[in-house]
Amino acid sequence: MSKEAILGAIRRGLRRGPLPADQALLLAARLERHPRHLIPARARLPRAEQIALFVRHVEKEFGTVERVPDAAAVPAAVADYLAAQNLPARLVRAPHPELDAMPWSGRPLLAVEARAAGPEDAVSVQHAFAGIAETGTLMLPSAPERPTTLNLLPDTAIVVLRASRVVGAYEEAFDLLRAERRDASSGGFMPRNVMLVTGPSRSADIEQTLELGAHGPRRLHVVLIEDDPAARAGGAAAPSPQEG
Repeated sequence: MSKEAILGAIRRGLRRGPLPADQALLLAARLERHPRHLIPARARLPRAEQIALFVRHVEKEFGTVERVPDAAAVPAAVADYLAAQNLPARLVRAPHPELDAMPWSGRPLLAVEARAAGPEDAVSVQHAFAGIAETGTLMLPSAPERPTTLNLLPDTAIVVLRASRVVGAYEEAFDLLRAERRDASSGGFMPRNVMLVTGPSRSADIEQTLELGAHGPRRLHVVLIEDDPAARAGGAAAPSPQEG
């Protein structure tokens, strides 16, 4: 069913037609402005401190982080992590162009398939759209090059993130999504699904005992590519986001 058919059915149920032209213009202007909520002060930091805050929050939430100098170092970092965890050298990864370009063949003992994950897959490598420093959260919008099953089915989730894609607050992550994911047919920006992942899956519902892997991966490992000179040098300040 098309968007217009759904909205038409809602209008009929409410017994009203399309909005008058003046109200439609007001609504369009309201949607275009995207009013912002308050931006927490703890995320408004110089770039090096912002990246460090992101790493601290990931680790606080039972995740791990390895910082690598460039994209070419990712396959070796992944192989070393699997060896350190005593996991099989077999994984399924996102069919993302950036991951495609990495030198996986330089690790011949690592069996890699680029596809969506299935129930039989133990390890996944996902490509993050953005990281959010205020909570150590990964933004993972669904797309053909970022299959959602990679975030849910494997017991061990490895996520590749560029330091240049770490922002301070949730509002800034959604700014990126609006700017970069606009759909030509609808004019909208939202993909089918946006997962915001903070640490591995966990629950303490039963007797207040923390159980990792309750509804998804029990391990979350972030491979952070150091591609932001300001973060490495620790000199440049982060841009000041607007406050609502």
